[in-house]
Amino acid sequence: MPLEIVRNDLTKMKVDAIVNAANTDLKMGGGVCGAIFQAAGIHELKHACNEIGACPVGEAVITDGFQLPAKYIVHTPGPIWKGGSHQEAVLLKSSYVNSLELAKKYECESIAFPLISTGIYGYPKEEALQIAVSTISTFLLHHDMLVYLVVFDKASFGLSQMLFKSINEYIDEHYVDEIESTFSRRFNMEQLQQSEAISDNVYKKQSEPITENSLLHLIEELDESFSERLLRLIDERGMTDVDTYKKANIDRRLFSKIRNAADYVPKKKTAIAFAIALQLNEIETNDLLSAAGYTLSRSSKFDVIVEFFIQQSNYDIHEINEALFAFDQPLLGA
Repeated sequence: MPLEIVRNDLTKMKVDAIVNAANTDLKMGGGVCGAIFQAAGIHELKHACNEIGACPVGEAVITDGFQLPAKYIVHTPGPIWKGGSHQEAVLLKSSYVNSLELAKKYECESIAFPLISTGIYGYPKEEALQIAVSTISTFLLHHDMLVYLVVFDKASFGLSQMLFKSINEYIDEHYVDEIESTFSRRFNMEQLQQSEAISDNVYKKQSEPITENSLLHLIEELDESFSERLLRLIDERGMTDVDTYKKANIDRRLFSKIRNAADYVPKKKTAIAFAIALQLNEIETNDLLSAAGYTLSRSSKFDVIVEFFIQQSNYDIHEINEALFAFDQPLLGA
């Protein structure tokens, strides 16, 4: 199952488990930790944490979710930022790994994380985000679980400023404003109508009426469906189904639908996710998209951002999703 970045209140996530960026004493703190205690029920959660006693940095423990929509709360103390030379990255990665393993042990199918240690512990958001995404995505290559990375607002999200600037410049250079695009379509339509009017009589004389037999012939001559084309590309790339849907950030059950229904038409973001997983170039991507009735367009910021990464030969779907999230666009896969 995939990794999704969402903007939400962690305590309102309807998942099997949420993760509390705890302190080592498992006491009620401020920020996310305090909000979780209040939403779960301060008395009940304090009592459960007191029974456990403590938790070392990078480790994880679990309690009931009490009044939360989540069944469980996984508590993990992240490291305090001390400049980066005190094993902070190793400890932060351990917090994610141990939380995921504990959730798996309790048979959780879904879990929601905050960006651990980026609050009062001061971990730089960009570096913390990279560790979170790389650690979670590595786990998901071997396990099925729906994982959410929850940020409360854009200010708490750490996309690389250099990458953000590069994408912004690319959008400025390639994005066609909606008004301009509308005018262009209208102008082209008027030209087409004039051309059709001029050639109408000639066309009528030369064209044969569509009969039932000719219509059947056209239907029989249809190109590959999206599903057929996708499965052919997977074979040509020497990839397995599992490799493909995991790299596409796609749920196994959705992939099964696509594989078993030759006429299945996916959403555009799903089709593009498979193009990224297969590392298709721009022409190959449009060829795959055309089988589902789509194409990359310069009048869509979503498409332009995807095109930016394809042209950079950057097929890291999670990095692409970080960029899409930062620009308020739909995410790939999921």
